[in-house]
Amino acid sequence: MTPSASYGGGEDGKPAAGDAGAAFVLESKGTWWHAGFHLTTAMVGPTVLTLPYALRGMGWALGLAALTAVAAVTFYTYYLMSRVLDHREAAGRRHIRFRELAADVLGSGWVFYAVVTVQTAINAGITIGSILIAGNCLQIMYESLAPNGTLKLYHFIIIVAVVLSLFSQMPSFHSLRYINLGSLVLAFGYTILISGACIRAGMMSNAPVKDYSLSPSKSGKMYDAFLSISILATVFGNGILPEIQATLAPPAAGKMVKALVLCYTVVFFTFYLSAISGYWAFGNKVQSNALQSLMPDSGPSLAPTWLLGLAVVLVLLQLLAIALVYSQVAYEIMEKGSADAGHGRFSWRNLAPRVALRTLYVAACAFVAAALPFFGDIVGVVGALGFIPLDFVLPVVMYNMALAPPKRSAVYVINVAIMALFTGVGIIGAIASVRKLVLDAGQFKLFSDHVIS
Repeated sequence: MTPSASYGGGEDGKPAAGDAGAAFVLESKGTWWHAGFHLTTAMVGPTVLTLPYALRGMGWALGLAALTAVAAVTFYTYYLMSRVLDHREAAGRRHIRFRELAADVLGSGWVFYAVVTVQTAINAGITIGSILIAGNCLQIMYESLAPNGTLKLYHFIIIVAVVLSLFSQMPSFHSLRYINLGSLVLAFGYTILISGACIRAGMMSNAPVKDYSLSPSKSGKMYDAFLSISILATVFGNGILPEIQATLAPPAAGKMVKALVLCYTVVFFTFYLSAISGYWAFGNKVQSNALQSLMPDSGPSLAPTWLLGLAVVLVLLQLLAIALVYSQVAYEIMEKGSADAGHGRFSWRNLAPRVALRTLYVAACAFVAAALPFFGDIVGVVGALGFIPLDFVLPVVMYNMALAPPKRSAVYVINVAIMALFTGVGIIGAIASVRKLVLDAGQFKLFSDHVIS
């Protein structure tokens, strides 16, 4: 079967024969605010706590300018992708998968498989990372209650995997809408808590000395800056906008713009509050996660124990929602081949393979998380190589090809400029991420009891 023959939306907007995955997706009747909840969970997660570290690599002026620029560019590129999806839907081809939209617009079979590979790597990577960090959250709480306890990191990863496998049986992306509303509330909660704790720490009489200087060497400054841009691209990326738009009740035209506005309202509050408060409090001594800066390895914690504990619980709960969201593409791929649309979604014919395959997928992700607790460095590379092409480059290319604006128009020129700029940024960001991977290699140990951040 060629990629073009396997589109979720055929010429009549209905799923191709035998495509149970598409048939089940197209049963969704989501609203724009449901899509906003999904988008917010895909973008606003504990990665916001890395934003002070991103500013550390560029300083105040350039850092805040880069944060604002990436926010503006991603809003624009997501808007363009939504326009491309609306354009195809108006022509009778409603696409519900990123890979099939890209292959349809770009007209090349290899594009389909390239997008499948990159998107799968991103989604699996985020699921693995979410399981790893959720297990680490449980470990932090356990060690604060039982400092001499015998449980290891992998025990907590197993606990997270069991809980996640249960929630993974929810049948569709649309069924996660209220979980993702809860995720939005959780993001507000821990952002306010940790940002408030950073401000408090920065105002204490024994506060760390604030030093905002950059690396003394030119090469160090360059690598730090591009690593920071790679972090920003990862934080703002999602790579699953077509799958989220597919949850909307038809016609979907125009609804995603409202969803994007809802999402970026949350983004504006959480991203800027976290970035500014964490960098102001700790300067260039800020760690890769603002929460870790509040819990230094030596000396007392810089925030009340109850606050840190509550923040960790909120992060833990949201990580489960994030893992569920980013697993949906894998689940849809599984159901395309294993389910039968002729039977009900909850029939034994479809329920048995769903439970088996989804549980197996979560177990595989948990095994990688336990075996590679330095996976955060790997995700940095995946982010540079994955999010930038999917969220910055492909949307502008597809818009120029599908809607064909005049080549001398401002839209066309801006799109070409974004494509060229972020292709270069992606390459250099990947090199910077690989450099960090190499520098941290001495700390790596399979099945280690500590997360390498």
